[in-house]
Amino acid sequence: MTDIAVVGFAHAPHVRETTGTTNGVEMLVPCFRQLYDDLGITKSDIGFWCSGSSDYLAGRAFSFISAVDAIGAVPPINESHVEMDAAWAFYEAWIKILTGEVDTALVYGFGKSSAGTLRQILSLQLDPYLVTPLGVDSVSLAGIQARLGLDSGKWTAREMAEVAARSLSAALDNPLSQVSGQFDVDELLDSPYVADPLRRHDIAPVTDGAAAIVLAAGDRARELCERPAWISGIDHRIDSPDIGARDLTVSPSTAKAAQVVTGGDLAGIDVAELHSPFTHQELILREAIGLPETTSINPSGGPLTGNPMFSGGLERIGYAARAVMNGTAERSLAHATSGAVLQQNLVAVLEGRN
Repeated sequence: MTDIAVVGFAHAPHVRETTGTTNGVEMLVPCFRQLYDDLGITKSDIGFWCSGSSDYLAGRAFSFISAVDAIGAVPPINESHVEMDAAWAFYEAWIKILTGEVDTALVYGFGKSSAGTLRQILSLQLDPYLVTPLGVDSVSLAGIQARLGLDSGKWTAREMAEVAARSLSAALDNPLSQVSGQFDVDELLDSPYVADPLRRHDIAPVTDGAAAIVLAAGDRARELCERPAWISGIDHRIDSPDIGARDLTVSPSTAKAAQVVTGGDLAGIDVAELHSPFTHQELILREAIGLPETTSINPSGGPLTGNPMFSGGLERIGYAARAVMNGTAERSLAHATSGAVLQQNLVAVLEGRN
């Protein structure tokens, strides 16, 4: 199998609202420019481009085509797209390099959530006959999921608040987050409910955002990066879209994907970046993957400090790769989710090599 690594990562600041169009161009251009400058490359050095976004969210057909304006029309490019989080575009780009057709790829995702009524828009991902007509949304469904776990004794409200406090505190060192202040578990538990049993700190703040990652194979990766983050495994799985047909307090698809990419060997995972838009979902993912206590979880702050739609999962891969590239970790794990209540899940393992 071809050795493929992440060699560059950039993302836009996490802000609630941005000016500009819904095709992400204004957010993407600075990300591309940062990658070009960091790696000493130009557009012509990229063999394949792949993006992740949502036309539903953008409110326009083929918004991903207009997003190509951020790349430039000349010279022509080899481009593809997925209608979901850009973590799955990352998977497609990895496959493209494996074919041997190209040795570099740039993956990007974008979403301008402030342009519409997000909770209504995301309900369109649900079963259009049986679930969408009920008027439930992502937060309501997550509330049901959290209540099932609380009532069954799988987790407590304090454990959920501890996840939030740790994530928010970690984000204080991230210059691209908008987090500030001090976070005490007892004070968080005294805050009012937003959607019982979820409080404000239990719900990831949805932001406008964009992210981009450069992949490269073999010697090309070593030329572009002093310490590439080599992809030792990547897999994605899906659980039933019938919400009433599965146990929402567990994530079998995450467990299977993690088993495939790690072979059950989790002892050397220094950092794990988990795409958990709600505090209780981190608890589900930690159990599904089987992460040891020694693993640092979401040292970037994670999605609870900013969750840009359709690029949040790609950011988790980017931060996991950055931990390897800067020497913080020898081996890191990244997780991404798409759909409601952890329906679709992707797990990747990245490592440094001497």
